[in-house]
This record gives sequence, structure tokens and C-alpha cells, in this order.
Amino acid sequence: MSTFEFFFQGLGVAVLPMNLLYALIGVTLGTAVGVLPGIGPALTVALLLPVTYKLDPAGSLIMFAGIYYGGMYGGSTASILLNTPGESASIVTALEGNKMARAGRGGPALATAAIGSFVAGLIATLALAFIAPFIVKIALVFGPREYFALMVLAFVTVSSAFGDSTLRGLTSLFVGLTLAIIGIDQLSGQTRLSFGIPDLLDGVEVTTLAVAMFAIGESLYIASKGDSEPDKIEAVKGSVWMNAADWARSWKPWLRGTAIGFPIGAMPAGGAEIGTFLSYATEKKLSKYPEEFGKGAIEGVAGPEAANNASAAGTLVPLLTLGLPTSATAAIMLAGFQQYGLQPGPLLFATNPQLVWGLIASLLIANFMLLVLNLPLIGLWVKLLSIPKPWLYAGILVFATLGTIGANPSVFELGMLLAFGLLGFAMRLFGYPIAPVVVGLILGPMAEQQLRRALAISQGDVTALFMSPIAVLLFGLAFLAVVVPLVLRARGRGEVLSQLAANED
Repeated sequence: MSTFEFFFQGLGVAVLPMNLLYALIGVTLGTAVGVLPGIGPALTVALLLPVTYKLDPAGSLIMFAGIYYGGMYGGSTASILLNTPGESASIVTALEGNKMARAGRGGPALATAAIGSFVAGLIATLALAFIAPFIVKIALVFGPREYFALMVLAFVTVSSAFGDSTLRGLTSLFVGLTLAIIGIDQLSGQTRLSFGIPDLLDGVEVTTLAVAMFAIGESLYIASKGDSEPDKIEAVKGSVWMNAADWARSWKPWLRGTAIGFPIGAMPAGGAEIGTFLSYATEKKLSKYPEEFGKGAIEGVAGPEAANNASAAGTLVPLLTLGLPTSATAAIMLAGFQQYGLQPGPLLFATNPQLVWGLIASLLIANFMLLVLNLPLIGLWVKLLSIPKPWLYAGILVFATLGTIGANPSVFELGMLLAFGLLGFAMRLFGYPIAPVVVGLILGPMAEQQLRRALAISQGDVTALFMSPIAVLLFGLAFLAVVVPLVLRARGRGEVLSQLAANED
């Protein structure tokens, strides 16, 4: 069947009433948590993992994808009106968006962010639909050594792409790989690191770890900061619609942001943060009004927001085709697939095409839902910013605990939740990224299995791992994955830091 036929079959799955409801719930929750500063889509998906344990796999994954897209949309509201980015990808939006809000142009800033997100999401989702089948065809020829090389690439990219320090990222990864060893060895049948505790024979639950590290750890970290002065929310003055000049200055940045964000999101060493930095730098160089940058240039909101949302669709390319997560939310979505016994990758397109194409098609529907939700309901989203943090994070702790009990009613599991929550808190305190721990736990057993298979085929010859051109290419990409983010971050942050310095002057 052609891509068009698969895509239209996916639309048939996505428009089922229950799936439409799941998509609506996802985009609404995603927008709400995106608006709230400090809470990102990864935390929300992690919280919902145990709740959706017994739901339909297609509906749950559609809801998770809606949360991802909605979180990217909603992050712009806190950045523009509060000057408090919900996550790193929204930092650049705050530079110009908050200046516009202070000048009484918060409405057009929110409008160009919402419409730019819609345009970027629409184009990037279509690109995902047509690029994914080509990558699947390549991945179908993979053997054990190619898959092991792919796992190494995944390990290196999540370690180097998250956080500011590659060394700290690798340290977090090895924590996850150590946790992955716990349980019964699949080949020998021997127990490893279980310490005689029967509950550890099945290994560490990915759901428990994800909820603990993201939700419990974040709540404890926020609580440790103590009371802080309430942030000033800039009021939205006048109409939220853009005038003709705003449209004329926004449409090219939307397209350029999409062109920058999608491929960088799809890169193993990519990420939304890098795309937004590069988009901002590009718009500043190409703008006819460079003097407005730092004072509220609409191009500085339109381009980065488009890049931000295009990268979300780009992130799903390696996740769905290769099982390779390149963002924290993608790592949690990978755990979501695995809780239903599904492994993202080329075989999933062959064995469960309705689910994959239904998920891709639902992203188009989610985009239209988000456009309808964002502009008319902007007043509602602004009110969410006034929720007291103690109430918010106390609710997260209760929800995380109840979700874990519902999925696995065990006192030992609750103890694990607390222990991993304290670990997540300590890692945040000392600047260690969380996502590599989850990725290490998920991909560690698969990497070990593929390495053993490859060594069994080559009768223990390690050099045989490098005899495959595809494996050599993947190992080479793993090396570049360490170098490329360092270079791109240095360039993009250099531009942003110089802009911040200019603003202070």
C-alpha cells in the first residue's frame, strides 16, 4: 500500500469518537501544563502512564501525542505573559514575547505564536508521514550489530543532548543502565542485583521510575526552593488578533522556523532548544527591523515558536521508525509504548500499521484542535498562571501516588516511588539530567540482548561489530552526537547571550 493509503487508513482510526476524545483531552491537558511554568509535557505524560495502563493502546498514545503538541503550544503563554519559560525550548520566545507584552502587544505575540505553531505543526506532521516510510525501509535490513550500534547512538545522544554537561549526561545514563540490570538475566536465568528481594526479580518498573523521577523529584525540588515572590503577569491589552503588518512580518519566519526545527528535531543529536536558538539567530540576521530585536520584534516570537513545534513532529521520526528517543517526552512516550508490549521501530509499521498511522493522523487533528483552543480561550489559560505553587505540586504528589497504587498496588512499589523520587530530587539539585536515566532503563536490556546476539554470531569477535557499513555509520553518528550539540549550542547561545547583554545595556 502507498503512503497515501496508509495515511487515510490512519485518519479513519483517528476520527473514531473515542480517539477524538482522547486527542481533545491530550491537547487540553498539554496546553494547561504548558502554560504552567516549571511543568512540561514529559512530567504530564509520566503522571498519566499508570492511569492509562488499562486503556486502549491507540487512544492512550494519541492522548500522549496531544499532550506533547499541546505542551509546546502552551509554553509560549507563560514565556510571553510571565517571562518564565516552562521549559528550555521556550526561553527564546520570552526574549521578544515578554517585551511585546510589556509594550501592550501581548495579544499579537500570543497570536503569532499560536498560528505559527499551527502552521509548523501542520507542515511537520505531513513531512513525518512521508519521511517515516523511507526510514523504515532502511531500518528493516538491520541485524543485531546494527541495532546495537543504534542503541549506542541513542545512549550517546540522550546523554549529550540533555543538560549542559555531557559528562553529567553519561553519569545519568549509567545510573539507568545499572537499574536495567536488576532482575533475572534473560539468557542465563540468574538473578542480578536483586539482593534477595522477590519484588525485584521482575526488574524495575519503567512507569514507577518515570513518575518518580519527573513528578516526585520535580515537586520536591520546587518545595526545596521555599517561598518566592509572585511573578508579575502582564495583562493582555486590546485584541489578540494581528494586523496586516504583523501578518506580513510573521509568515516568512513561520516557514523558516519550520524548515529549521523539523530536521533538527529529527536528528539524533537534535532537540527543540537548539532549533529555537538557531531560528532566533536567523531571524535577527534576515529581519528588515534588526533594531527592534531586544525591544519586542514579532519575528523573534514567530520563528522560534514555529521551530519549537516543528521539532516536536521531528522528534517522532526517530522515535516511531527506529525506537530512538531524542527528547525527555519522547523517552516517556517510549515507556508508554512498552507498557502495552509495543516496541517502536520498523517492525511496528509492519505489525501494527493502524496504530502508527492513526497516531500520525491524529497529530493533524490535534493541530486544528489546538488552534481553536488557544486563541479564544487565552483568558482561561492566563488564569491558570495564578494557581498557588503549593496547591499545584501537592496535587501532583497525590496524583502520582494514586496512579502508582492503581497500576501496581504494592507497599514495596510505593517505597521504590519515594526512593527514586529522592534520587530525582538529588539529581536536579546537582544539575544532572533526568531523561538519560529513563532511557537507560528502557533501552539497556535491548542493547544487551543485541550485543550478545551479535557476539554469538561472530563467535566472540568484537571487530565484527565494525564490519557492517550501517553499523560504522551509526557509530560515527554517535561520535558526532557528542560534538554537534556542543557546537550548535555554542553558536545559538552566543547569539542569545549577546542579545541579553545588549538588553541589559
